[in-house]
Amino acid sequence: MKTLKRRLSSAGDLMEAGLIDPALSNEIDTLSKHYAIGVSDYLAQRLKEDAGRNIALKRQYIPASAELQTSAAEHHDPIGDNAHSPVKGIVHRYPDRVLLKVAEACAVYCRYCFRREMVGQGQGILSGQDLDAALGYIQTHPEIFEVILTGGDPFILSPAKMKSLIARLNDIDHVKIIRIHTRVPVADPSRVGEDLCDALRPKERSKPSNTLTPPKPLYIVLHINHASEISGDVVQALENLRKAGCTLLSQSVLLRGVNDDAQVLMDLYRALLGHDIKPYYLHHPDLAKGTKHFRLPVSEGKMIYRQLLGRLSGLARPLYMLDIPGGYGKIPVDGDHVREISNGTYTLTDYRGRTHIYKDDCL
Repeated sequence: MKTLKRRLSSAGDLMEAGLIDPALSNEIDTLSKHYAIGVSDYLAQRLKEDAGRNIALKRQYIPASAELQTSAAEHHDPIGDNAHSPVKGIVHRYPDRVLLKVAEACAVYCRYCFRREMVGQGQGILSGQDLDAALGYIQTHPEIFEVILTGGDPFILSPAKMKSLIARLNDIDHVKIIRIHTRVPVADPSRVGEDLCDALRPKERSKPSNTLTPPKPLYIVLHINHASEISGDVVQALENLRKAGCTLLSQSVLLRGVNDDAQVLMDLYRALLGHDIKPYYLHHPDLAKGTKHFRLPVSEGKMIYRQLLGRLSGLARPLYMLDIPGGYGKIPVDGDHVREISNGTYTLTDYRGRTHIYKDDCL
């Protein structure tokens, strides 16, 4: 088999690898001016080996001309990160936890990403000065109980930078939980090697000034949408993380043409639970620009989710969540927080009791 580049990042790369029709090259090249393209060698090889038959995998990573179409409801910042960013890298939407966006890049670029206009366009990782300011913000806000490392993907950091960052967070007494959201274990599992896992081990997370202080719990939330993503290489990466003392959870996005089927979701969640990963969130897709072809109506999402009830163990069933556009936070879809008032129009009640209107744009 022909050896592929380390990373495919252009229409030409994808065409050379046989992953797009040459007739689409100009459209994909135009698209790349708006949204980053990035396919790891691992994923490229998997897509090549199955000759594109794994539609669920291909649809998530290979750009499509439909991304050039934007609906009126779509937004460059669909969940309102910017409205809650007091300093660069920090999103403080909820009182007791913050996002720390340590990177503006990912190992791969998912075609439905809600931060697709941020990731891949910046300088890679948060600068030292910006990181100091972000950690200073956390230090001076004692109400912050949990810090969630996100981006981009935190696992693109070098093991040395990851070790340093976790140690600095461990030194902030009022922070009790560290969480990392990542796509790397399923998209580029070779990155989850001994060096990275050593940086995550409890002994490395302990405060060097006080060996009696236990390290803070470290949760890894794996982004995975389909059971076919769990290859032998992925299983090994997950085992490495478990051996490093991490607790593993998962989050998925409900995507048209990928996993919008109750049986597909059950297969995924049972597989995850079998690998000691607790399914945590199933996200309704956000109103990111150029992603309408991935969305399904809220009513259809609720119908699919309700088919899981009684057929799937509570251990294996995630919460089905919708992020209210504008930065008002996540709410459970299957409950009183979401009420349909007319065909495709809903009232959404946020965690503060405020009401917002949401309209499906994909009916």
